[in-house]
Amino acid sequence: MYSSIMSYRKRPILAAWVVIAITVMMLTGCSDQPQTASMPPPSVSVAQVALQDVRLWDDYNGRINAVETVKLRPRVSGYIERVAFTEGSQVYKGDVLFVIDARSYRTVLAQAKAQLARARAHASQSASEAKRAQVLVAQRAVSTEMYEQRRTAAAVAQTDAQAAEAAVSAALLNVEWTQVRAPISGLAGRAEVTAGNLVSADDAGSVLTTLVSQDKVYVYFNADESAFLHYAQMARNGRRGSDLDGKLPVQVGLSDEDGFPHRGTVDFLDNQIDSNTGTIRMRAVLDNKDGALTPGLFARVRLLGSGQFDALLINDKAVLTDQDRKYVWVVDEKGKAQRHDVKLGRKANGLRIVESGLAPGDKVIVDGVDKVYMPGLPVDAKAVPMQPIAANVANN
Repeated sequence: MYSSIMSYRKRPILAAWVVIAITVMMLTGCSDQPQTASMPPPSVSVAQVALQDVRLWDDYNGRINAVETVKLRPRVSGYIERVAFTEGSQVYKGDVLFVIDARSYRTVLAQAKAQLARARAHASQSASEAKRAQVLVAQRAVSTEMYEQRRTAAAVAQTDAQAAEAAVSAALLNVEWTQVRAPISGLAGRAEVTAGNLVSADDAGSVLTTLVSQDKVYVYFNADESAFLHYAQMARNGRRGSDLDGKLPVQVGLSDEDGFPHRGTVDFLDNQIDSNTGTIRMRAVLDNKDGALTPGLFARVRLLGSGQFDALLINDKAVLTDQDRKYVWVVDEKGKAQRHDVKLGRKANGLRIVESGLAPGDKVIVDGVDKVYMPGLPVDAKAVPMQPIAANVANN
């Protein structure tokens, strides 16, 4: 019985040793298997740094103004007989816009013409008498004194006739001015007076309406002092670009327009900087044949800020930030990502100018930058073109 009990107690111990042996064999077998394969390199998209001819543009805010603005006032006083235009319509130089009662002016004209006829008759008579006196004085039939009197009378009569002619001309002008005509072509504003109202031709005379020209418009904008100095320096160095016979080009867009569809040139630069604002006033002139640019509208203005030059360009999404430093990942010849710190400039052609840190031919990671966590990391690079963000969005 004792031997039976001892045999029963040895069984768990034997089982434990069997389990240990099996475990050791399994571990030994596993060590003989090949190690698990390493992680594959991350997939990224790379684009070669773009080398392009670029120009830099500076953006400003401005206001559109009419090239010509006329506050139409009467040149003679009187009652408005008729308003001869449609408010807000296009009018042309010489069109009759208002008619003033001309009856009193026609009466004055008739009187002036009668006075002129009388003066001319008197001048003719006086001239004949002077001529006869000249003949008679040669024959000693009249005295020299009488001859001088008749010659003087003829000269006075001639002067009176000339004054009468001037009076007729003035009366004709007054009659003509009773028809108030457009001095320029453009859009007419509202009629400030209507038929039956008395208007005055004095210095503070009544404003009848306002006309603004439409064929061309001005855009006024202010450039700050630093920009002005930058432009002046580039001009001195011959690096300031210009088009259109040396005139500085501008591009203009309205608040509801995409981009800058309107083209013009700078035609005025003020002669001093405003000490209160630190800015200088500039003006561009634009064609407005279609009437799309209405005086008073807000305008976005782009002014050419440089001449044409070669620049290295990359997509903004390739740029990463490390505190105050900007950097990109460049894939080298061995297919490994290397960090390049870069100095960035302004945007041009939808891309970012790289002032330093890259060279032509460098391949920059533009998609998958978040997969690269250390320099020297192998990557699976797929080549794509260097495109602006807007182009990428359109393609997507």
